[in-house]
Amino acid sequence: MDKYDKSYMEMASVWARNSYCKRLQVGALIVRDKMIISDGYNGTPSGFENICEDENGVTKPYVLHAEANAITKVAKSGNSSEGSTLYVTASPCLECSKLIIQSGIRRVVFRDAYRLTDGIDLLRRAGIEVEQVEQ
Repeated sequence: MDKYDKSYMEMASVWARNSYCKRLQVGALIVRDKMIISDGYNGTPSGFENICEDENGVTKPYVLHAEANAITKVAKSGNSSEGSTLYVTASPCLECSKLIIQSGIRRVVFRDAYRLTDGIDLLRRAGIEVEQVEQ
């Protein structure tokens, strides 16, 4: 981990604060050639109410993860995430890991490990460099 990794992870942590989710706020940045090309945080799709959990505190099934938001945002912008690094405050789930693989991201740096490791296992199986950092 270099000084840039630490800085980008700090920025992802700040970005997570934009999330309206109460249970867990997650932030993500996609960086290529030391430039941030996309960002995202977990939340509801555009045009939906900014409430992530139901009345029982359970996350609604249509809430988008930070990684998915960052990947779709970069795709919409016309930029390419080929060969980039994803910084995310929580380790990717299986569904987000599939998107990461398909988007050409070559490295994933995360802070907090999720209880399930199937996403990280899939990334490693695909040859993507995965690194956990402490803050």
